[in-house]
Amino acid sequence: MLTKKQLELLEFIHKRMQQDSVPPSFDEMKIALDLRSKSGIHRLITALEERGFIRRLAHRARAIEIIKLPDSLGGEVGGFQPKVIEGDKPEAGQPANSDPVVISAVELPVMGRIAAGVPIEAISQASHQVAVPNQMLSASGEHYALEVRGDSMIDAGINDGDVVVIRETNTADNGDIVVALVEDHEATLKRFHRHGHSIALEAANPAYETRVYPSDKVKVQGRLVGLIRTY
Repeated sequence: MLTKKQLELLEFIHKRMQQDSVPPSFDEMKIALDLRSKSGIHRLITALEERGFIRRLAHRARAIEIIKLPDSLGGEVGGFQPKVIEGDKPEAGQPANSDPVVISAVELPVMGRIAAGVPIEAISQASHQVAVPNQMLSASGEHYALEVRGDSMIDAGINDGDVVVIRETNTADNGDIVVALVEDHEATLKRFHRHGHSIALEAANPAYETRVYPSDKVKVQGRLVGLIRTY
């Protein structure tokens, strides 16, 4: 549950990002919440991040991403959202454009299956390739794909049978959805939260409990950047 000031700040950030697509500055937040100093804003931002409502992006000024919203503000709207690459579709009664829509893509190795449920044994051998649009990939870093098995991340829009696109990294911010290697032999797809010397791997399905491990038992193998779904 959020305090009144935390809720006010989250609502202010959300409205500004809807209007301008850019988070407000700390000075603007301080004025909007009628606080005397920016240190109070820092504390509120930290509290919202620890509770999984926002994420601060490292090395970028004014970089705040809203991951989710409480029900009083309309429910979850952030967090991971699949990047959808769309072509031009003519409206009813309109002729189709004769020019082809060209989407550049790269082939990524599908490294096996990842559990969106309880951890499964880690798989590190490529089984086949999948074409991924360039727009779905991060500007830097290596990428790979995994097939999802299980439903523990369904509330984050990740279903059983989806293919997730992962950027290789060994670090993560609180709230990131990551591939986590547990005790060097089990891999799982979960939301990452660090609490002191412990790491919580949180499902996006109330049927699954959050699992907490000592930090030396969990290694981040990559962060989720995209999703491919076949209908």
